Amino acid sequence: MLKALGLAEKGRGKTCPNPMVGAVIVKNGRVVGQGYHKGPGSAHAEVAAIKSAGAKARGATIYVTLEPCCHTGRTGPCTEAIKTAKIKKVIYACNDFNPMVNGKGAEALRRSGLKVENGLMKNEAVRLNEVYFNVIKKKRPFVTLKIAQTIDGRIATVSGDSKWITGQEARVFAHKLRSENQAVLIGMGTVKADNPSLTTRHLQGNNPYRIVVSESMEFPKSCKLIANNKDHKTIIATTKRSLAKYSKIKKTNGLTFWEIKKSGKNRLNLADILQKAYAFGIHSILVEGGSQMATSFLKAKLVDKLVVITAPLFLGSGLNSIGNLEISTIKNAIKLKNYFRFQCGTDQVFVGYPDQKN
Repeated sequence: MLKALGLAEKGRGKTCPNPMVGAVIVKNGRVVGQGYHKGPGSAHAEVAAIKSAGAKARGATIYVTLEPCCHTGRTGPCTEAIKTAKIKKVIYACNDFNPMVNGKGAEALRRSGLKVENGLMKNEAVRLNEVYFNVIKKKRPFVTLKIAQTIDGRIATVSGDSKWITGQEARVFAHKLRSENQAVLIGMGTVKADNPSLTTRHLQGNNPYRIVVSESMEFPKSCKLIANNKDHKTIIATTKRSLAKYSKIKKTNGLTFWEIKKSGKNRLNLADILQKAYAFGIHSILVEGGSQMATSFLKAKLVDKLVVITAPLFLGSGLNSIGNLEISTIKNAIKLKNYFRFQCGTDQVFVGYPDQKN
C-alpha cells in the first residue's frame, strides 16, 4: 500500500477534478503490476496496473489507495476491469466519498465473489486526496494559506522590504505549492508591492490561474499579471461597478472578470469568490496575499490548510504576517490539528489544519 501511495503521488497537480490513485498487483508475494492515474481521461490506476500485470493478474491481490469506482465516466468502471482480470482479492485504503461510489464499489466486488478489505493506511490515503474530499464535502475549493515570515512573525521590514526573507530552497518549495494548486490568490496590495508573476519558474510545473482580489482596480502601469497574460489565466475578482468601469481592459487583455458580492463590512465577500472559483472549475487555491488577505481568510474560517515558512531571522518592528483576528481570549484562539514540520534549506516549514469547530 505504501508503494501504491507513492505511485498516486506522481499524479499530484495533474488529476483534478479526479483524485490521485495508485494501484499495485501482488501475486505469490511479488509485485507483478502497478499503475497510477495520470489525469482526466487517462486510465484509472487499477486499469493501468492490470495492463502492466497482463495475465499475471489472474488470482492476484490488488492494493488500491482508493475504493474502486463502479460507474462509467470518461472511462469504464474499475470494478468491472478488476472482475474481468480475474483478480481474487482487493485491498483499498479508504472509501471514495463521491456519492456515485462511497461503498458501492466495494459492495459490487463482494457480490461478484471477490474478497475485499479496506482501511489499510487510511489516514495517509485521506491526506493524499484532501483536496478531492474537501470539494465533495464543502462544495468549494480547498484553501491553503501560505505565509513566509521571520521568527518574530514579520513578512517585511518597516520600509516594506521583503526580498528575500526565506532562502532559495523555500522559494522552490513555494513554487511547488503553486504547481500543486489550480489557482493562486493575492490582493492588490501584493500586486503593488511585489508586481509578481505567480508562475512556477523555479521548477517544471503547471502555472496556476492567478486570482487578484481588488475593488479599487488600481493596477501599476507595468503589471506583469496583465502584460504577461498570453495563457489567459489572470482572473480579476471585483465589484459590479469596477467591472463595468474596466470592461475595455476585459476586451483587450484576455482577462477573466468575476463579479463579487460585498460582505457586511463593505469588503469583497471571500465566500462568494470561492463559489465563483468552484463554478469556474477551480478546486484548490493557494492564498499568497499579504497580511490583510491572510487575516481575512482566517477570520472567515475559510482556511483548510496553513503552511508557514519561517526563516531564522529577526526584524523587530515590521509588517506582521497576521493582523487583528479580534480574538480576546486564549480559549478562542485558532487551534491547529494534524500539524507537522520539516526543514527546508535554512528555513522551517510548519503545516497544520485549522480546527474549523473553534
